[in-house]
Amino acid sequence: MRTESVLPLAGPSRHQNAKKGKKEAKPVARTSKIKKLTEKQKIEALERNALEYAAPEDLKHFADLPISEPTKRGMKKAFFVDMTEIQRTSIPVSLKGKDVLGAARTGSGKTLAFLVPVLEILYRRRWSAADGLAALIVSPTRELAVQIFDVLRSIGGYHSFSAGLVIGGKSLKDESDRLSRMNILVATPGRLLQHMDQTFGFDAGNLQILVLDEADRILDMGFQKTLTALLGHLPKSRQTLLFSATQTDSVSDLARLSLKTPVQIGTKGSESTVSRMPANLEQHYLVVELDKKLDVLWSFIKTHLQTKIIVFMSSCKQVRFVFETFCKMHPGMPLLNLHGKQKQSARLTMYQKFTSMSHAVLFATDIAARGLDFPSIDWVIQLDAPEDADTYIHRVGRTARYESKGKSLLFLLPSEEEGMVAALKKKDIEVAKIKNRASKTQNIQNQLQNLAFQEPEIKYLGQRAFVSYVRSIYLHKDKSIFNVDELPVDRFAESLGLPGTPKIKFLSKAAVKQRKNASRAVEAAQADAENHDDDEGSSGASDDEDDETSTSSDEEEQKDTVTEPSKPAKVIVRTKYDRMFERKNQNVLSEHYSKLIEHDPATLADDDDDFIVLKRADHDLPGDLAPLDDSDLSRRKLKLSRVKQMIIKNGVATKTIFDDEGNAHNVYEMADPDAWYEAKGGLAGAKQEGQMFAAQEGTKMRVADVVDREEAKAKKQEKKRKRKEKEKAVRLLHLDPASASVKEIAASDDDGYVSPEFDLPEQASDEDEFDAPPPSKRGKFSPKDASSQPSNTGLDDEEELALRLLGRR
Repeated sequence: MRTESVLPLAGPSRHQNAKKGKKEAKPVARTSKIKKLTEKQKIEALERNALEYAAPEDLKHFADLPISEPTKRGMKKAFFVDMTEIQRTSIPVSLKGKDVLGAARTGSGKTLAFLVPVLEILYRRRWSAADGLAALIVSPTRELAVQIFDVLRSIGGYHSFSAGLVIGGKSLKDESDRLSRMNILVATPGRLLQHMDQTFGFDAGNLQILVLDEADRILDMGFQKTLTALLGHLPKSRQTLLFSATQTDSVSDLARLSLKTPVQIGTKGSESTVSRMPANLEQHYLVVELDKKLDVLWSFIKTHLQTKIIVFMSSCKQVRFVFETFCKMHPGMPLLNLHGKQKQSARLTMYQKFTSMSHAVLFATDIAARGLDFPSIDWVIQLDAPEDADTYIHRVGRTARYESKGKSLLFLLPSEEEGMVAALKKKDIEVAKIKNRASKTQNIQNQLQNLAFQEPEIKYLGQRAFVSYVRSIYLHKDKSIFNVDELPVDRFAESLGLPGTPKIKFLSKAAVKQRKNASRAVEAAQADAENHDDDEGSSGASDDEDDETSTSSDEEEQKDTVTEPSKPAKVIVRTKYDRMFERKNQNVLSEHYSKLIEHDPATLADDDDDFIVLKRADHDLPGDLAPLDDSDLSRRKLKLSRVKQMIIKNGVATKTIFDDEGNAHNVYEMADPDAWYEAKGGLAGAKQEGQMFAAQEGTKMRVADVVDREEAKAKKQEKKRKRKEKEKAVRLLHLDPASASVKEIAASDDDGYVSPEFDLPEQASDEDEFDAPPPSKRGKFSPKDASSQPSNTGLDDEEELALRLLGRR
């Protein structure tokens, strides 16, 4: 058990005091015993006060709660002084060991509402590293998990518990090596279940407290089966805290499944009380045509350059397209993007950058709509309408957090206005309508078209964004708000800079189905009219007409179902290579990958990039360049590529520049040899000039050789020094782990865990600078060679400098 590396040491140890003699050993033992008894009594008194504590109505500060001194010091250091409503009502209940089902609006401080009880319960039960995992905090997204872990580190710096972060995108093996020594674990559901199933030695049988943050989002993201499996691995004799911004039926089912007689906080009132909006939030919505959305968004960003904005969109492909195009158009402020298709490292980098910036725009999907606390957000713009009122609540909750102010702007299509406003009113959310000024809106359609024409990647991203948006509208369940038939798809494609509207299969099927239903309705109406007006004798003729009509409608239906008229009607055998060469946008990434491959101009042509380059036969083909005179050119020169033949035939291209007087000159001009020969005084002067040039070049080469040898020697010494330091550090940690400081052990961890323990007070240790090289050895040359260093006065005498570097003078 390596408790020495986890727990901070206060004062001299028992073995050090024993060296001073028997007389001093006894008082030290009594003092330590008295301290232990006193600490035990304090913990018992603290637990007794927490169980008997009745929260007064005027409770405002964390210092008034029955919590331990390390927690109070950590809260004060992190500048958490006043409590919010959810903290004031839930923390006293959680400290008594009861299950809590809490609901509060976004930005109300739910994170501290469950982190403070976690630290206090572990402190009162005197949990240590040998006791294993005690607290488990489950978060729906990786970014929210990182945020919870950062808050935990900030307020738990005076505790001795070890905490770990387990999220996707990291090495599973590196995380498995550290799970056995963690007391508090913050994790996402998928990776946590993977560790429970695969990691040997991972035991949660002694779990004391389970926290489910943003439980409704966990269930919405499809983690219901995963969460059920997780609960099966955990002991039933635990305390469970479940927090969410909105209460749904699935959350209630989960509460019945995992909580025992929970205390409901924030859920007893009406639904509007649970999902009420912040008082400092200004809400607006704007009715915009689909093909004008990007114009209005661009104009809005250009007029709000000194603000911090989040723009929510419905799909990852839209986020990427808008981000790439706006970056190339340079709006005048930093642009960032955050979506689920990014790698974990990129997502964390974007999250940290946007958190630290004061003026920026973040294009994001709903992955950033839950729980993330971005400081000082001025505007939340919803470019695409949310799927429901709960998503709207979480999106606008990124601004106006705590006591700060914020504004939100919702873009609605004319077909979405009535249904979305009605859905928000059911949640008692009033959104004011504003109008856009056409004179202030800048049209960027021409710029997007130029980008799509010049760069195939932009065109490809635009097509993907178009398809993803139309598909999202098509798949929405609420057809009273989202109706794909009312979308101006042609104008929308033009607004993205596309030369034409991409063909979408489900749109074609929907159109065929709509035409089929319309034709059937017309046929039924005509049949009713004929049966009503005609007599019995005309029934045969009407039947014939009906047959003809049905036949014609079937033919029309067959014509409509053919989405690709270029394909032959005859069934033929088509291979995968035929389908490959029929694909569109085959050259989208050709420019990118061509940079990664070194093309030999002697083997590839310069005018086109062939898919396969075959070895040319030794004969002429029509269209080839006429070969030069065979008598003058060798067989090798006849096999030169087209580029080299053009150079031989036409010469190397030259570049002309103009001087200040307007006279044309070549970039590289040769001096007149006759004039130069006469200026140097004939043959003797020319030979002297050549000898001087050779001497200068030789001196430069000798100097360069000496410098290169010294640099290679210095690098070799530095590499050897680092290897010795590493071997000594490994030997120190393996042979004497108790002597290693906490900072050294924490530094050996990878990025999967941000230190196995909290920020403990630094301990003075002689091993912090073991085997440290002297300052003189950290450069390329040692102090004894300082005299041989080249001077800063310039290379006046290069031969003298070379001799000094060689050590001959």
